Amino acid sequence: MVELKTDRSIDAMREAGRVVAQALTAAREAADIGVSLLDLDAIAHDVLREADASSPFLGYRPDFAPVPFPAVLCTSVNDAIVHGIPTAYRLRDGDLVSIDFGAQLGGWAGDSAVSFTVGTPRPEDVRLIETAEHALAAGIEAAVVGNRIGDIAHAIGTVCRKAGYGIPEGFGGHGIGRRMHEDPGVPNEGRPGRGMPLRPGMVLAIEPMVIAGGGDDYHQAPDGWTLRTNDGSRAAHAEHTVAITPDGPRVLTAL
Repeated sequence: MVELKTDRSIDAMREAGRVVAQALTAAREAADIGVSLLDLDAIAHDVLREADASSPFLGYRPDFAPVPFPAVLCTSVNDAIVHGIPTAYRLRDGDLVSIDFGAQLGGWAGDSAVSFTVGTPRPEDVRLIETAEHALAAGIEAAVVGNRIGDIAHAIGTVCRKAGYGIPEGFGGHGIGRRMHEDPGVPNEGRPGRGMPLRPGMVLAIEPMVIAGGGDDYHQAPDGWTLRTNDGSRAAHAEHTVAITPDGPRVLTAL
């Protein structure tokens, strides 16, 4: 069931989205050679505490997970696509890092992700990240009243496939509101004109993921959470929480 949010509710979700944006910005600015993933998680913790917000990630346990997620920040490095658990690993020159973060404030959730490189960037990584960002922008542009979920999926998939990248099957965006994951699902590839119509008050987390090697295959790491590319190639992830409004898409997790 899809809950349509009022203007007041969307404004409240924007406040949760600001916390998400602040945490991602702080973690990204701190990410440098020698900084550990646990350090980044601690920074995100501090942002939540200062905002009097809570984490929808910490303790979350979907059906596929053997244990609850133990952190507030997902940190996925190099061949990790999503759901990376922060560890004592210290960032190295040239690492490609994707960080995903959520916050709950005033009963509403926000969710966003960003990818970046540490130290000296590799040109192929820059292109991969830019493609994820362009796919996100295309998905957001398609998130208008009168379109359908398939139009968002098609916009994302077209950008990713044109660049020659893979798209991990079965993982994509989702509705968001009082809970982090709500209906409807938002695939990262699909046929235009298909799926649920987009209506004012729908709020979606749109999140392209791309695999540099061009294949779609991945596997779950031994930690039960991290998804890694089967071919060992690098991956990138971009995400925003977006409200469907009569005036067009409204990004709720922008800084």
